[in-house]
Parts: sequence; C-alpha cells; structure tokens
Amino acid sequence: MVTPPSRHWLVKSEPSVFSIDDLQKAGRESWDGVRNYQARNFMLEMRPGDLVLFYHSNASPSGVAGIARVTREARPDPTARDPESPWFDPRASEERPIWQMVELEFVQKLPRLLPLGELKRTSGLEGMEVNRKGSRLSVQPVTPEEFRIVQDLADRPAPKEG
Repeated sequence: MVTPPSRHWLVKSEPSVFSIDDLQKAGRESWDGVRNYQARNFMLEMRPGDLVLFYHSNASPSGVAGIARVTREARPDPTARDPESPWFDPRASEERPIWQMVELEFVQKLPRLLPLGELKRTSGLEGMEVNRKGSRLSVQPVTPEEFRIVQDLADRPAPKEG
C-alpha cells in the first residue's frame, strides 16, 4: 500500500483559551470543542504526520504562532456528550457522535508571530482561507507551497511598518 503524501492544515485557537505555549507545555493535546461542520469535515481528512500551522485568533495581533503535527486521526469528541462541558451538544450520542476531534503534538514555536496583515500582503498566500474576508473557519487546509512560504516568512525579520 502506498502512503499518500501528508497534507497541511491551519487550526485557530484564542491564545487566552489555548495557545501555542499551552501546546508546548502539554506536548500533545486533543483538539476538541470544534462545532462547525466544515471544520469537522476537514478534521476527518487529517492523518497522523500531517503538519499544522497553529494560529492565534482574536488576539492583538492575530497570526501564526507555531507548528504542530497530527498524531491521531479523527474520533468522536466526548465533550459533545458531556453536559458539564461548554461544548455539550444534546444531539450527540454514542451511536451518532456528530462532532470529532484529532490529536495534535507540539513541533515548534515560530521565531516570531506572523500577523494576519503580513500574511495578506505576502505573494503566494492570496488563496489561503485565513486571508479571506470574514473567514472564521477554525480548521482549514493549507497547500504545501503556502506552508513553505509561511515557514520562510517566520525566519525573516518582521517587515518595517510605514
């Protein structure tokens, strides 16, 4: 059996809830609590080994903060069936779990945060979902070329504003 090439993704998290530093401390963590059907469908496509851009949303500034790796593919998210969880969904059941989660492990914190404005101004990143006006999707695919461009950007000094 031929192993398909790994895919690349971007996941968003508010740093006040769970940051790249939190993932670094934990080492690996279940990516639970996602309650958007399209994001869930993307998680169903994730495979162990896929690389992930970790994006801080609702931050000042928002931007890519690090890299993670998928270590476990999608499985039912138990927070959906836990009435004490903020992500409880009374429609979810053992037979019909509805919501999924994957497991991510910390790979690296980027040398600098790459703010959304810089991503939007960078050639080759025009098609990234995160750059689309009104994009709120918390899990989204990234092309291998976009992933490489983001990695290259992180190694450069921040551009001068002016």
